[in-house]
Amino acid sequence: MLRPKIPAMPTPTGHVTPPAVVEPTAVLPSVQAPPVSTAPAPSRPVVHLTPGTVLALVGGGTAVVLVVGTVLVSMLLAVAITGASVAVVALVVRSLLASETKRR
Repeated sequence: MLRPKIPAMPTPTGHVTPPAVVEPTAVLPSVQAPPVSTAPAPSRPVVHLTPGTVLALVGGGTAVVLVVGTVLVSMLLAVAITGASVAVVALVVRSLLASETKRR
């Protein structure tokens, strides 16, 4: 009833070109020319750290660590509070179900 139809490979139409023939060529070593430019390469700028810069970097790093630590601790506290509240709700539901069965 349901038979898959397998597509047939289409036959090429029109002019078919034969594959191109690649002939090997000899590789000859070349003579290296001296560099054209005699200007020195630009050097990277040197960073000078003053005591004020070091103090600013240490202060900024400390601030980042304190902010990230505060965020992580608050997330952990939120998870702990949620877990405790779910546990309290489970105890209340269990107590209500237990008192229902004792009354009957």
